[in-house]
Amino acid sequence: MRTTLTLDKDVAAALERLRKRTDIPYRTIVNDALRRGLQQTQTVRDPPARYQTPVTDAGACLVGNLDDIAEVLAQAEGEDYRQ
Repeated sequence: MRTTLTLDKDVAAALERLRKRTDIPYRTIVNDALRRGLQQTQTVRDPPARYQTPVTDAGACLVGNLDDIAEVLAQAEGEDYRQ
């Protein structure tokens, strides 16, 4: 089957380097690369194991109410934080 492909520059350059290095026809290199890529997409892989973040008790909040940011800053940095 004949078809026209538009290749990205990096892909075309990699294929050309491989062709020069191996002296294999361009058509064969492209077909082999496509065949391998298609086989990988059809291979069913097990999903990666789910990562669970370990639970850690941070203790009681040292600042009364975190909803009032101005109050938290005043307690953490002193009243001079507003400068």
